[in-house]
Amino acid sequence: MNSAQIHINNDFTKFSKVFLKQNSVLNLISKNEEKYLYEKHIYDSLAIKLFFEKYNLKPETLLDIGTGGGFPAVPIAIEYPQIRVTALDSIRKKITAIDNIKSELNISNLYPVCSRVENLNGCSFDIITSRAVAALDKLAEYAAPLLRKGGYFVAYKSKRAMDEIEEAKNVLKTNNLEYIESIDYTLPLDEVYERKLLIFKAI
Repeated sequence: MNSAQIHINNDFTKFSKVFLKQNSVLNLISKNEEKYLYEKHIYDSLAIKLFFEKYNLKPETLLDIGTGGGFPAVPIAIEYPQIRVTALDSIRKKITAIDNIKSELNISNLYPVCSRVENLNGCSFDIITSRAVAALDKLAEYAAPLLRKGGYFVAYKSKRAMDEIEEAKNVLKTNNLEYIESIDYTLPLDEVYERKLLIFKAI
């Protein structure tokens, strides 16, 4: 799949302005990355549309582990107002920024939570995402206990994705996560910037 297949419904201009205002205070992404906010962060976050549309999914709940500056959680919450999106991070300043963005844009389906993933006992989600957080084996251990049976874990990865799957195969098996496929796409940049969604199902 390529970048032309990701169709974004909403205008993210207002979100970009609000995000950049928060970034000027809290340094959520580097100044150099600000000029690529849409291409490298918003657009990349919404690559999950390729997965939802391919599998005809309409999830009710989504957890984003290690959401950082709110990617992919906030763009997903904006694009899919019917999904209850939990944005999880253990760093307070990042959750404060997401709280501010939620308030300013009135994103009623977005729930920022400052906590470690290990502390979400008793919670269950249809979809769990994670982007630029940790190696796949560690992410699988975090995600598996919080996925409902039949739910999906979606890891945003790049070049080493297939190596990470091989390295994590024992952890995946132990945690009853089945690798389904890799959905490939490219970011809308001048240089070729290849990305992958690694799809796992709780069995």
